Amino acid sequence: MVKTVSYTHTNSYETLFKLTEKTKNIWICFHGLGYLSAYFKRYFEGLNAQDNYVIVLQAPSKSYIGSDFKHVGACWLTKVDTAQEMNNNLNYIQKALVAEDIIGDSRMVLFGYSQGVSIATRFLKNYYHPIKALLMHSGSIPKELTSKDGLHFKKYCSRFIHIAGTKDEYSNDAIIKSEKEKIELLFGTDCELYRPEIKHVVHVPFIKEISKTL
Repeated sequence: MVKTVSYTHTNSYETLFKLTEKTKNIWICFHGLGYLSAYFKRYFEGLNAQDNYVIVLQAPSKSYIGSDFKHVGACWLTKVDTAQEMNNNLNYIQKALVAEDIIGDSRMVLFGYSQGVSIATRFLKNYYHPIKALLMHSGSIPKELTSKDGLHFKKYCSRFIHIAGTKDEYSNDAIIKSEKEKIELLFGTDCELYRPEIKHVVHVPFIKEISKTL
């Protein structure tokens, strides 16, 4: 018999630069599988400090990774109890945004990398305030999202950007076809597609360049 309890959980997050009246973009970043927010935020250090404020959220489930068990990484959720874990993530994200006093701030930019794409899109599905952009980098869009969710996205988000490396070692023809279909279902022709010749890595130059256009 499986039983469930509810309890209070505490989690951290990282920030980069300062939030001021001159800030143009407030980045809400969701890292990939096996990352920690403290390391993931390094990818954003090249952004203009006056124009950007970066919040890197921390996936809740930490574990040792690698055969030597010296490094620590984290995971947002798995195929087990996915809905329950996502609700926990939504509660955490909500608390972080409240703590930063940015609920409803239209300067918000959602950025998901790898597994973080599924968290960013699921969060946007449950967010009812205008945001600047949704950036999806080298990750899969959740299968459960529907055309109705696409209408919600278009109502509250001004810009959609999808980036996937042509040399991504975790991709194949079937995945490319599936992602293309999901992009067309949710965003139609409103999604900007970028296909650089990179493997499954964070494309730092792209982040820096795209930040200038937001």
